[in-house]
Order: sequence, then structure tokens, then C-alpha cells
Amino acid sequence: MTSHPTVIETERLLLRPHRLGDADGVARLWADPQVVRYIGQPSNRQESWSRLLRYAGHWSLFGYGYFAVEERESGRFVGDVGVAQFRREGLEVPADSAETGWVLSSECHGRGYGGEAVRALHGWIDATLPVARTHCIIDPQNLASVRLARAMGYEEIGTVSYAGDPVLLLVRARAA
Repeated sequence: MTSHPTVIETERLLLRPHRLGDADGVARLWADPQVVRYIGQPSNRQESWSRLLRYAGHWSLFGYGYFAVEERESGRFVGDVGVAQFRREGLEVPADSAETGWVLSSECHGRGYGGEAVRALHGWIDATLPVARTHCIIDPQNLASVRLARAMGYEEIGTVSYAGDPVLLLVRARAA
């Protein structure tokens, strides 16, 4: 496992540990109806604060977790990507798997940041983490995320119900 000082650099982005100073950015991100339209309802500041604490807790307990995505040129917080053990109630996933996820600011949609960040994340997962595979759940209508997951090597297991809604369950074997 790794400690959280991990920073991943891409051409345009930094994937770095969240900081307390990210609280406003996390709150803005998760309150944006455009960002969460396929995930759920916009979050209030308290829910976003709890999310930030969960991110830190994952690193402390598992040695991996979510990264803040920062635009290198501006230093602006633009999203969250990572890997976690959410243990979602009622969702059956492979026991040797960790869940990945990604969310970017609506002003970054369509700029290729998602692919850049998620490719970097999976390169780090494959090089660092002792997990046999990863999985993700995506609303079937979120075509951009479905395309991105497939480009990363995820294969659809099927449509399952989570929190009363249909989601695609996709699984990716660790790259050799």
C-alpha cells in the first residue's frame, strides 16, 4: 500500500491529495446539478464536507483513495477521481475488487480532462495497488462515462439495481 503524499502529474492536470482548502471546491463541484445529474441529487455543504473526510479516511485505512484533480496551469480544483471501498448496501461486487469513480467540474466537460485523469489513475492503480480488479457503477444514460470506462478496459457485467435505480456494473482486470 501507499501513503497519501502521492501526486500524479499529467500534461494538464495534477492528481494530488485533498487539502482542507479544497472544501469550497468540493462543495461547488458536488452542488452542481450538471455534475451530479447521473449520480444523484446535488450535495449540500455538510454532505460535501463528509465526502472530503471520507476521502481522507480511505487513505488512512486502505492506503489508497480519491485524488483532487487540479488544473496545472491555473491551480484550480476541477474534480475528484479515485479508488475506494464503499461497500455499497445491496450491491454485489467481486470480493477482490475496489471501486473507481470520477467526477469533473461541468466547465471541464468535453475538454478531455476525464480521459486524462482516469488514464493516470488506472496507471497508478496498476503499478501500485494490490487489487486484482476494479469495478465501477454508471448510470446507463451517462454515455460519456460509459465510453470512458470501456476505453479503460472495463467490461459490462450487467445492469443491476442500486438505491432503487438501474446502473451498469463494469469490471476491469488489473493490467499486467
